[in-house]
Amino acid sequence: MNRRLMEGSEAIAEAMVAAGCRFFSGYPMTPFTEVLEHMARLLPTVGGVNMNAESELEAVGMAWGAAAGGTRAATGSVGQGLSLMQESLAELCIARVPLVVINMARGQGDYFQATRGGGHGDYRHIVLAPADIPEAVRLVQLAFHLADVWRNPVTFLGDYYLAHVQEAVDTSRIDFGPVPPKDWALDGSSSGTGHARIVSPIMPAKRGGAERISYAAHLESLGTHVHAMASGVDPLVETGFIDDAELVVAAYGTPARYIRYVVARLRDEGIPVGFVRPITLWPFPAEAVAQAAAGARAVAVYELNTGQMYDDVRLAVRNIPVHFIGGLSFDPSGFGIAPDLGVENLMTKLRRTLDDVRRQSA
Repeated sequence: MNRRLMEGSEAIAEAMVAAGCRFFSGYPMTPFTEVLEHMARLLPTVGGVNMNAESELEAVGMAWGAAAGGTRAATGSVGQGLSLMQESLAELCIARVPLVVINMARGQGDYFQATRGGGHGDYRHIVLAPADIPEAVRLVQLAFHLADVWRNPVTFLGDYYLAHVQEAVDTSRIDFGPVPPKDWALDGSSSGTGHARIVSPIMPAKRGGAERISYAAHLESLGTHVHAMASGVDPLVETGFIDDAELVVAAYGTPARYIRYVVARLRDEGIPVGFVRPITLWPFPAEAVAQAAAGARAVAVYELNTGQMYDDVRLAVRNIPVHFIGGLSFDPSGFGIAPDLGVENLMTKLRRTLDDVRRQSA
């Protein structure tokens, strides 16, 4: 192992390069800016290209072109910048172009954007949400693998903490196994043959060709593709202390790291709480969340917004009461340094919630 003390943004960039990313584009927006800066430093050393685009619209268009040519490529921003990319991100899915999308989010208000999207048509991104830097290094490399396996964009959902905290980490390449050949890529080899390839959100084959497919049939196939991903992508989840828990807390990303610690502290006091942490946010690990909550009196959802993953947890556990205990919490910069993420504050919230649950079920 080659572990070094690294800031998260640098570790993520090194892991992307180790995974074979050779094109990266973006427009500076903190805390995404730091990843962009490290990619600008690293990519030229391996023969890659980094583009500091004039806007997010240009950034996603550049990444589309690189990815359609068969290059492992990525782009990203924060949620506000990704809002500008939504049309292109939807059409990348419809055109079946693999791309990694980095969202170094400000807070956790981008859950709906990441898991539902704001574009058009029947599409989904696979979404991965790490809680710490070592996990981020693994998941960002897994993102490139899944993008190639499924020919679909994958969103890596980070945050301000992940970009700026330092941890000892090994950013070496991780081998996730073989991926399908990119025989669809526009690498120039089919030009002039009469059977030139096409990568388009409108049609998967050229007009007038022997393999021509109607637009309606193409769109129908996308629904089949989404269903295949929903059932074929292995859901990732972490649980702890759930065997005899009366209250199970669901959280993701950096806040889940705090919840994990707080639950362990409360367990030391003999308080029967547990936690479940979805890591794949889409496909959402509904079955695992339901199993984690099966023996509990209630579930609590903690996230730094007014209730977004809350909907997916309620759908997963169904007949078990679900309490929302999160909320908006920002410092004056609005970058997501949440005063609410204090250990004593979270311990108090969980104690009160468990007391309420016990009173309601008495």
